[in-house]
Amino acid sequence: MLRSLHAYLFTFYCCFLLSSCASSQPKTAVATPQSTNKWRDLVANSPVFRQSHAGFALYDLEKQETVAEYQSDRYFVPASNTKLFTLYAGLCLLGDSIPALRYTTTGDSLIFWGTGDPNLLHPDMPSSGVFDALKNWQGHLLYYPHNYIGKRLGPGWSWGDYADYYQAELSALPLYGNVVRFTNSNVSPRIFKDSLRTAGWSDEFKLSRDEFNNSFFSTGWPTKSFTEDVPYRTSPGLNARLLADSLKREVKLIHKLRPGISYRTLKGLPIDTLYRRMMHVSDNMFAEQVMLMCASQLDTNNIGFESKQSIDYVKKQLLTDLPDEPIWEDGSGLSRYNLFTPRSIIKLLQKIYDKVPDQQRLFGMMAVGGKAGTIKNQYKSKEPFVFAKTGSLSNVYCLSGYLKTKKGKVLLFSMMNNNYIVKTAEIRREVERILTEIHEKY
Repeated sequence: MLRSLHAYLFTFYCCFLLSSCASSQPKTAVATPQSTNKWRDLVANSPVFRQSHAGFALYDLEKQETVAEYQSDRYFVPASNTKLFTLYAGLCLLGDSIPALRYTTTGDSLIFWGTGDPNLLHPDMPSSGVFDALKNWQGHLLYYPHNYIGKRLGPGWSWGDYADYYQAELSALPLYGNVVRFTNSNVSPRIFKDSLRTAGWSDEFKLSRDEFNNSFFSTGWPTKSFTEDVPYRTSPGLNARLLADSLKREVKLIHKLRPGISYRTLKGLPIDTLYRRMMHVSDNMFAEQVMLMCASQLDTNNIGFESKQSIDYVKKQLLTDLPDEPIWEDGSGLSRYNLFTPRSIIKLLQKIYDKVPDQQRLFGMMAVGGKAGTIKNQYKSKEPFVFAKTGSLSNVYCLSGYLKTKKGKVLLFSMMNNNYIVKTAEIRREVERILTEIHEKY
């Protein structure tokens, strides 16, 4: 009898344990429309993205609804997808023409100071009229250089890239794009022509610069024609020298502006000329200066400006309706502190489209698949169907923008890839495969 009772209790106890263990196991996920969405599955089931951090969002503009999402609420380092935020800031704050210069007059003197416009004497941009306005002034030229209050490099930038063309210093009045352009036969600006020295032999020709001064050096010897840009260290005195040398007339520095001084703004190039270059070739310097121009517009009393002011303003006043708060630190995307989600980028693309409903103008600003910019060699088709912004850093590749289907629909998309260890070319090809399939079959 006792043995039977023990056997019964043992059996009951085992059944209880098994029942408890079974209830603690995760339940099998019930299939949902999202988990079987064929557009989502193109990303979720991709073997190329298997070991990376991938996110995706697709939105039908006509239906005003989300078509597919995969980890669209996760945060990603966006790289130059950040320039979409910069573009929106400019569209909201800068108007149709670039605010190129602020100035006032006293007696026969022209007092002027920068607004962040990057075009003055830029080797790849048309003349804006600012140079002629300064050159033709009949009196004294007085330059005020102290209205930029930020640092020379952005937050989260790689300190070792100070001599690379894509990381020019930030300033209120850039000249020559804040770079020295070296070719086989020329140095521009010419005041740097005696600043280049040879620093030993190497099989690879390379130009660089001392970190804290404008002493440039080369290793190796060029075996073919080359054009290379190296950022220079900016300073008020150097800017005055560069202006004087270019204008062929004296430019003096002044170090104070009268409080409450009245001023005018000299307009420069049409703003779209700047946006197209910024978006097509992913010009970091232009993107940073757009945010500085936005900050300058907010600095109506000439107290001083930096890009953080315009970023904070746009976040708090213009982007409060994004699904996820953007972690936004610079204008170009060089900073790895930036973090955005795919679904927030979709909302941003909607807002940009609302600002620029003219498709020809908007799509013309973007890199165009098979035609222009950073995706010129991809998405080749008789009629372009991808109009987007790339974003690339080490182990980061993102592409966000507008996609036209064969049926004529306009879709908004954001594909973000971080932390992969395969070659970026492989990620790019997979993104192209997926977007091409959506274009053909949606």
